[in-house]
Amino acid sequence: MIALRLNKKLYGFENGVKTMKLNLDEIRKQINEKDNQLEKLFLERMTLCKQVAQYKIDNNMPVFQSAREGQIIDRVRQQAEDEYKDSVQTLFTAMIDISKFHQYHLMLADKCNMQVERLDLSGKYSVAIPGTAGSYCHKAALKLFANCEEVFFADFEEVCSAVNEGKLPFGILPIENSTAGIVSQTYNLLKNYDVKIACTTKIKVEHCLAVRKGTRFEDIEKVFSHSQALHQCSNFISENNFKTKEMSNTSIAGDFVSESEKPYAAICSAECAERLGLEILSREITDTQKNYTRFILISKTNYWSEYADIVSVALRLPHTPSALYRLLTKFSVAGLNLVKIESMPIASTDFDVLFYLDFNGSISDKRVTMLVKQLEMEMSEFKFLGNYFET
Repeated sequence: MIALRLNKKLYGFENGVKTMKLNLDEIRKQINEKDNQLEKLFLERMTLCKQVAQYKIDNNMPVFQSAREGQIIDRVRQQAEDEYKDSVQTLFTAMIDISKFHQYHLMLADKCNMQVERLDLSGKYSVAIPGTAGSYCHKAALKLFANCEEVFFADFEEVCSAVNEGKLPFGILPIENSTAGIVSQTYNLLKNYDVKIACTTKIKVEHCLAVRKGTRFEDIEKVFSHSQALHQCSNFISENNFKTKEMSNTSIAGDFVSESEKPYAAICSAECAERLGLEILSREITDTQKNYTRFILISKTNYWSEYADIVSVALRLPHTPSALYRLLTKFSVAGLNLVKIESMPIASTDFDVLFYLDFNGSISDKRVTMLVKQLEMEMSEFKFLGNYFET
């Protein structure tokens, strides 16, 4: 029979008889005492970690020491009871990540300045735009630039290629819609081309159904548009049993319909339909009236503005336990607010993904530049996508 030693402080008494009623206040008091001890030990550990950082600086050693981390985790797991092995590992990996952040702070304080140019949209610039006049990308360009020379391209990749090769200083691409979500093609292009995000803008999307004059609604054989537009108008399409065909751009869909002799329709902007002389059969056909698309202004140059408050990066995480959790810890320790995470599969891999992250901050803040440098040094694949604002 196992004898249980009862702490009198933790249990209550009724009429002089010991009961099993726990004294919660006393338990919490003892927990607070342990917390104070843990905090004291943690601060002492951080002092030692600073000494480690100084040694690494003096001996030109990297902050990240995977073998040492592995030794620490193996040791604490072996010492812990089976019930708490994973919990102890989580606790110590968090402490290790906190330690590394402060070591980076000491070692990289004077090495994290980024080369940027100030963004000025007041001049006259040539801008690469997918589609034709009247497209939503065109509307976004006109909103951003008071004076621009529009150069139209057939698709998104041609825009990225022109900017990447330095043929044009800027390009416009859609990146997400409030109804249909992210534009995956744009994310993939940001990964594959050496371009940065200079700023973003938001356009209200008001799709219409446009046809050649004389085409009757009931005679429409097929509806053409960009995949995002088709998605945004899915209820309208389903209600009318329309067959659809994806095009590279809404305005190009309008061009195609205007040149076809068949009873086709395009989903595009009213401005596009009017430019092409198309007849609008239905207006405001999106699933929701609050339908907005965010567009990015891309450039080969790494631009920056004092108004910049969003940082975007892309990275690949290792296939290790808690890899995403440890990534989030880095943002928490830096005191930076992570506002968005997207993931896209990496072609020719076994279901690997690339993570795209947006967080609040400016590269004028050392916490931001140090975090970016840390991620660049630790991740097998990393790309800084820009520090920008929405206009």
